[in-house]
Amino acid sequence: MIDGVDVHRAIDLDLLAEMPAHALPTADIFPEVRMEANNTKDGKTYAVTEKFGYNTISYDKTKVDPKDMQDLSVIWSDKYKGRIALYDYYLPMIGLVGLGLGKKTADLSDADMPAIKEKLAAMRAVSKQVSDVVSSQTALATGEVDILVGGGEWITAVLSADKPSLDWTIPEQGAVRWAQSIGVMKDSTKQDLALKFVQYIVSPEGQARLATSSCYWAMPANAKAGEHLTDQQKAALRFDQQAEYLKKTQLYPIPSAELDQQFQDAWTEMLQQ
Repeated sequence: MIDGVDVHRAIDLDLLAEMPAHALPTADIFPEVRMEANNTKDGKTYAVTEKFGYNTISYDKTKVDPKDMQDLSVIWSDKYKGRIALYDYYLPMIGLVGLGLGKKTADLSDADMPAIKEKLAAMRAVSKQVSDVVSSQTALATGEVDILVGGGEWITAVLSADKPSLDWTIPEQGAVRWAQSIGVMKDSTKQDLALKFVQYIVSPEGQARLATSSCYWAMPANAKAGEHLTDQQKAALRFDQQAEYLKKTQLYPIPSAELDQQFQDAWTEMLQQ
């Protein structure tokens, strides 16, 4: 498995084998996450999207006004000062800031850095902590914070049965979407079996199991996976709202090396405040 945006790097390193396109359920995958530009090269298929999800806003709906979560400006607002955790990963977080500024993640440039730095500083000023996945999820689940910026279904859905007050949403300005792909290693000595595994993973049944795994939940790429999900699972994943959510979300920024360094420097500067 590999981040969808990194598939071409693996292809260029000659790590992935070509897979027969007709052997994959491409037509059943949500159009927005088929990502042909990422999973194929020169007309050949090397990977297929197996799950996706969102870096957005997770929150405790008994502690905050859910209507406020529909506006990304809440992530730097004083209204919930001291009750916010920030996910410690610069790329999706800067992507969210960009969306809040009315920018497309793919169009962010060095000209946007002053505004990005300003909003990062404002976010740090109103936050209680900046932390990794486990610490952020724990803080939200235990009530140490009421909002997790950068969270999503992968944070709250797995806890939905025990913590029904935890929820997530896609604000009006949108959110950042991540996607993972799966392929067959070129040097595998069991490529036929590997392909069968890939086929199971992207089948409706395999997708439903993967989407609700004990490790973390995420959105199944195969739209037919809903046939194998319970009503509770679909509600936690907002499965029936995916058509709307996919239209409102954008992929992670993919900056040049120079811009990426500026992103990292800005994030480090924010952490030191």
